[in-house]
Amino acid sequence: MSLFSAHNRVQLTAPSPSSESPSIQVDSNLHRWFARNLGLWRSRRQYLFSDDQVVHLDMNLKMEAFAEPHAGETRYRFSWWPEPNQSEDFFTRKPWYERQGVMEATLWGHQLQRSRGYLNAEPVRTSLRQVDEHETILESHYQQWDILEHIRLVDQDRYRYRAIYSWKDGELAIVEHHHEIRLADPLPPIPEH
Repeated sequence: MSLFSAHNRVQLTAPSPSSESPSIQVDSNLHRWFARNLGLWRSRRQYLFSDDQVVHLDMNLKMEAFAEPHAGETRYRFSWWPEPNQSEDFFTRKPWYERQGVMEATLWGHQLQRSRGYLNAEPVRTSLRQVDEHETILESHYQQWDILEHIRLVDQDRYRYRAIYSWKDGELAIVEHHHEIRLADPLPPIPEH
């Protein structure tokens, strides 16, 4: 039996008024999908660069939600830092990647407004498209970069797989594969100030 058989598909559009099948709200699905990503993750990464360099790097990611957002549907905070004893060589050779950082993001319908991008410090708006209840595609365009990111939750949300394709000035420059393992469940919401 195929994993993509009809009974496994999630309906992403509301049915016509005469239809008897229940509708699934995409926004609530995205909200639920983001909530499933909250917590602490270890990210084992492989970067393939256009000059044929292949580099491995282990990072930690923490995703938290704010308690009561003032605007938008939900606000999040993403933090990242390398595993201990990681070589500084990666960050020296690839200075556009920050060794550690924090990004805040607000979910607005099918868009995520980020306080910064991963490859620059400018605010970024990301379009979201849900493939099914376990996978979402993020698409961002800023400066000379076009970035397509697939994120899939696996095995009851214990694992996550991310594939990221980054084009610079129309040429594919970086392909990333991130295999992520959940280290801790969601933390308490961050109080708003």
